[in-house]
Amino acid sequence: MRCLDNLLLNTDSYKASHWLQYPPNTDATFFYVESRGGLYDRTVFFGLQAILKEYLAKPITHGDVDEARDLFAAHGEPFNEAGWRYIVDAHGGLLPVRIRAVPEGSVVPTHQALVTIESTDPEAYWVPSYIETLLLRLWYPVTVATISWHAKQTIRQFLERTSDDPEGQLPFKLHDFGARGVSSAESAALGGAAHLVNFMGTDTVSGLMAAKAYYHEPMAGFSIPAAEHSTITSWGRANEVEAYRNMLRQFAKPGAIVAVVSDSYDIFHAIREHWGKTLREEVIASGATVVVRPDSGDPVAVVHQCLELLDEAFGHTVNGKGYKVLNHVRVIQGDGINPNSIRAILERVTSAGYATDNVAFGMGGALLQQLNRDTQKFALKCSAARVDGKWIDVYKDPVTDKGKQSKRGRMTLLKHREYGTYKTVPVPAEAASLAEVEKPMGFDDALITVWEDGRIVNDWTFAQVRERANAARL
Repeated sequence: MRCLDNLLLNTDSYKASHWLQYPPNTDATFFYVESRGGLYDRTVFFGLQAILKEYLAKPITHGDVDEARDLFAAHGEPFNEAGWRYIVDAHGGLLPVRIRAVPEGSVVPTHQALVTIESTDPEAYWVPSYIETLLLRLWYPVTVATISWHAKQTIRQFLERTSDDPEGQLPFKLHDFGARGVSSAESAALGGAAHLVNFMGTDTVSGLMAAKAYYHEPMAGFSIPAAEHSTITSWGRANEVEAYRNMLRQFAKPGAIVAVVSDSYDIFHAIREHWGKTLREEVIASGATVVVRPDSGDPVAVVHQCLELLDEAFGHTVNGKGYKVLNHVRVIQGDGINPNSIRAILERVTSAGYATDNVAFGMGGALLQQLNRDTQKFALKCSAARVDGKWIDVYKDPVTDKGKQSKRGRMTLLKHREYGTYKTVPVPAEAASLAEVEKPMGFDDALITVWEDGRIVNDWTFAQVRERANAARL
């Protein structure tokens, strides 16, 4: 939305007054981002680069300052007009901040510093606080990537147990169906790209565009021809089988995959009669794999029953691990899918002797929308300020909620080069830079400078992000 292009207005109202609230003679501040726990015990770091390129790379102008000044005056908030005009004149409109972060794709335990933000100009010490609102939205792509990654670990476990080709199967086992269920195109883009860190199947086109625009990835994911209910029910119930036959004639070529929603009326009748009898020979002769999609009912029971009925019609082979793999057909379940139902479905079909090869999943709202900042308890807090030339610790420690206790002082994150463990450590108050941290034996810096004074310093490719995330295991 063009009306939201002004960076100075991409904040909370009360931020406009905060430059007046710091102690006299403050000339530097230091902030950090962490997940303070939540649903999962580790997070997949992703999305900062997209946010920085989209919002902080464009210099602010005196016109932006004029617009913000007028809005806040009418809104009832003071505004640091002189400070912002200084940034336009002295820094070309680029914010004087340094941002350090773990490399994107890193899988990091909760309660560790993922990002640090520090001012780099004593005249603009208040800037990190002003952009908190913008930067903390990092919680969204990180949380989506985290949910997707944990689902991937679950699916991987079942594939390793039941499939002859677990790594070959895995990238396409969870498909993103979430574009229509999110609140904005930006959410679809960031969330869709976050899912693609872990998988390669998606129908969220915005996610492809984000991976291309911000991470240099020409094509991050793939899809297949698939029916929706309207393209089946428009044939009428009496002609349901002709709707399915049309899908075969249009898309079922040797080696192709085509998905057909089959629960418009009676999924079990559709499999027994239409797929299993009337169209059986056409499916086989096509050389394609037909993926039957149920879209209603109890996912655990329905997927199992569909596999049994397809097995009766098309038969199976037994793989090297002793599990059944259906001939010519598969099932994709996209209704009611979340990390818990994925595990329940796979437990059920595995106990029935079916390889995970037979099943794929589509995830929509539970992937891109049924989450919030508290899913992983994300926070961005000030932890240090330089006042009268000395660094002081800044922290909160509310007696009513110890879970909201914040870290204090300047800090950095270390990683053990052999064991991969992480440790957030303080930077001595007297240290001139973060590089002066004394590292315990075996530990290296885990945070690197990614952004400084309006320019990207490390520019990750999507392939690098994927490689890091895929290398991590539960």
